[in-house]
Amino acid sequence: METRRPRDVVPPEFLRPPEKPTSVSVEEIKPFPAVDRRRNPGVGSERREAGEVAVFQELGKALTSSLQLDQVLRTIMEKIDEFLRPDNWSLLLLDEAKQELYFELAVGKASQALKDVRVKVGQGIAGWVAQRGEVVIVPDTSKDTRFFGKVDEKTKMETRSIVAVPVKFRDTCLGVIELINCVGPEGFDPRDLKLLEALSDFAAIALENARHVKRIHELTIKDDCTSLYNARHMGFILDTEIYRSQRYNYEFSIMFIDLDHFKQVNDTHGHLVGSRLLAEIGDALKTNCRLIDFAFRYGGDEFVLLLPQTSKENAINVARRLHKLIRETEWLKAEGLNIRLTPSIGLAAYPADSKTKEGLLHLADEAMYLVKNTNRDRVAAANIGILPMETSVAEEAAG
Repeated sequence: METRRPRDVVPPEFLRPPEKPTSVSVEEIKPFPAVDRRRNPGVGSERREAGEVAVFQELGKALTSSLQLDQVLRTIMEKIDEFLRPDNWSLLLLDEAKQELYFELAVGKASQALKDVRVKVGQGIAGWVAQRGEVVIVPDTSKDTRFFGKVDEKTKMETRSIVAVPVKFRDTCLGVIELINCVGPEGFDPRDLKLLEALSDFAAIALENARHVKRIHELTIKDDCTSLYNARHMGFILDTEIYRSQRYNYEFSIMFIDLDHFKQVNDTHGHLVGSRLLAEIGDALKTNCRLIDFAFRYGGDEFVLLLPQTSKENAINVARRLHKLIRETEWLKAEGLNIRLTPSIGLAAYPADSKTKEGLLHLADEAMYLVKNTNRDRVAAANIGILPMETSVAEEAAG
């Protein structure tokens, strides 16, 4: 069966053979001290061609047999080092929201220093490549005005030459592969460039696959309307939190929030407004929780919060704060609707109230319905009952 070459890989017969061995020592070619690492002079063109075919087969197998991005990128990393031998090389990925490149992979000296470095699109060689989507070969960075020297300041390295290739899927640039100090006196071998472009194509396919897998996974665990986690995922997270809390002797609490008379919103303003209201409240719940907390849409107009490492007493304080937030906010104010509503909230705690998932869900739900079946607009806790309103909230409700 014929082995298919990736896009843009020129057949070996149309490319010049590998460079001939040179007798010039590393010390004699000071501008290019890393050139001797680039290729074993004893490797013939046939052996090199066989090696390249093996690379493509290995990458193709990795792409088709695994959806793990790490596995494919690791293979690409190894092959860049094996065939091109740069001093340092890196894979920068595009953060679309911030329009910045960040270092996903960095190999070589001072690679750890790049961990927190970000480069704006259009800034430096990599930023220019991400913006234009074009290959750039810079044999001497001191003569290129696009060169961004602050990365060298961070890494304490000297960048003399750069080869940068866009990682593109269709017409979208996903990132940049950048090779440092691998351009020899005769330039960068066109055969090496073709190999590098082929490897960037494999990286693009792997990244796009990973994005699709992530999106599919999010669709299975998130609610479309609010972007909160859904009830199915809540069961998994609750099981995980019970296991973790048992192992480390932690407390945690779970809270049910039901919006009072929400049907009136749909009847008065329509279901589209109702959906936007749920999304805005869901966003407010996320904003007013800690990073370690979980927010779920349980169904209809019900929300659930899971508060790790939170005692019952602290959960009551959180519930009161969220109760006040929901009842005092004018929702969809930007649309001129200024909708006001109140919540009924019930909560239970592990292990104080129950040590099982079913028990905790039942008790928190029961506490919430205790509120709904009386006056609504209150907070109740399992094995305590309806809690008295705080003074300011009580005065507003009475007024």
